[in-house]
Amino acid sequence: MSSRPIYTVSQLTTEIKALLERNFEFVWVEGEISNLRSPSSGHLYFTLKDEFAQLRTVMFRLQNRLLKFDPEDGLQVVCYGRLTVYEPRGEYQIVLDYMEPKGLGALQLAFEQLKEKLSREGLFDPAHKRPLPQLPQKIGIVTSPTGAAIRDMLQIIDRRFANVHILLYPVRVQGAGAAEEIAQAISELNRWPGIDVIIVGRGGGSLEDLWAFNEEVVARAIYNSRLPIISAVGHEVDFTIADFVADLRAPTPSAAAELVVRNKLELIQSLESLERRLATVGRAAMEARRERLLSLIPRLADPRRKLSDQRLRLDDLFSRLANSIQQGLSWRAERIKLKADSLIHLHPGRRVVDYTHRLEQLSRRLILAMRAELRLFRQRTDGYMGKLQTLSPLAVLERGYSIARVLPSGEVIRQASSLKAEDRVNVKVHHGEFVAKVEEIKENG
Repeated sequence: MSSRPIYTVSQLTTEIKALLERNFEFVWVEGEISNLRSPSSGHLYFTLKDEFAQLRTVMFRLQNRLLKFDPEDGLQVVCYGRLTVYEPRGEYQIVLDYMEPKGLGALQLAFEQLKEKLSREGLFDPAHKRPLPQLPQKIGIVTSPTGAAIRDMLQIIDRRFANVHILLYPVRVQGAGAAEEIAQAISELNRWPGIDVIIVGRGGGSLEDLWAFNEEVVARAIYNSRLPIISAVGHEVDFTIADFVADLRAPTPSAAAELVVRNKLELIQSLESLERRLATVGRAAMEARRERLLSLIPRLADPRRKLSDQRLRLDDLFSRLANSIQQGLSWRAERIKLKADSLIHLHPGRRVVDYTHRLEQLSRRLILAMRAELRLFRQRTDGYMGKLQTLSPLAVLERGYSIARVLPSGEVIRQASSLKAEDRVNVKVHHGEFVAKVEEIKENG
């Protein structure tokens, strides 16, 4: 026995841990996420499983904050990490440094997850979209100051309408921190006076290059903007979260410049056409009114005759008004006399005396009615008391009867056959009760 090596549990676990970590330092493994949980520490704990086995997995906060997608139960992933043993429980696990969805890039999955989340919150709702101004005077542009996109937009805007004021807010359009700069630029331009519309965009690129426009902070900045925003990111085939939230999506930055301002020559031609139409309509209206005026001239009467007629009419109306006022005054004087006679009959003193007599009569009637009602209630109560006395079990006991209950259940005995010899019985009589023992059972008869 003394020649055999004997390990403690801790020693054996330490040896296994060293062996495992030495032979499987870093490995790639794929499986399905299960039992995912993330406590307040920010670490991720879950089980990586396939059809036949499972592996405990942990990804610490410093690593999982770099993930471009949100892990969730049921998601197939490919992971890279090192195997180790958690000694307090004697369990082996893998500590991850990297994780990506299987069969779908992390960026594409993050795009779909964020798109679904913002759609549920209503950020893509068409009811929230604002119309573009017909003729903007000042345009804010959020893009890189060195890219081809800004040069194309400035050339097109200058060609279409050279008088427009352009305010460029330079930002990074890719890389770390670009999304935050874009969101801040949108917020700042909303506070800048006089801006009518904002263009947010950049030239084409890969999904990674365009990713700043798929960040949630940019989407919420566009949604919260009080100014209408045109999203002009990439080429016509490129779609970003910013495109779905913006008030208008332009397939390219150049198209955004064409959408935001109308061609000055087209506007001038349109105004000239409207001017010609207005002049034609005005001349037609003036001609129609001149013809009507000419047709009315012969119908004009001599003003002196009209004035004389009006004087006669005024005298007539004045006489009728005087008669009407006199009749009205007489009628009102008669009504006042009638009201005065009525007031004599309705003198408050006389009415007080009448109401006093009536109150005394009602009081006497009320007292008589209350006395009669009390007598009726007393008679009814006496009758009820008599019935209660007659039906009371105590009255039955007073006549010599008793109530027997079997012990210990207390059930009332209604027939002798429910008892057996030696049963104890509680017997209640008129005054008190006693306990008896059954010695003999006798049936009816």
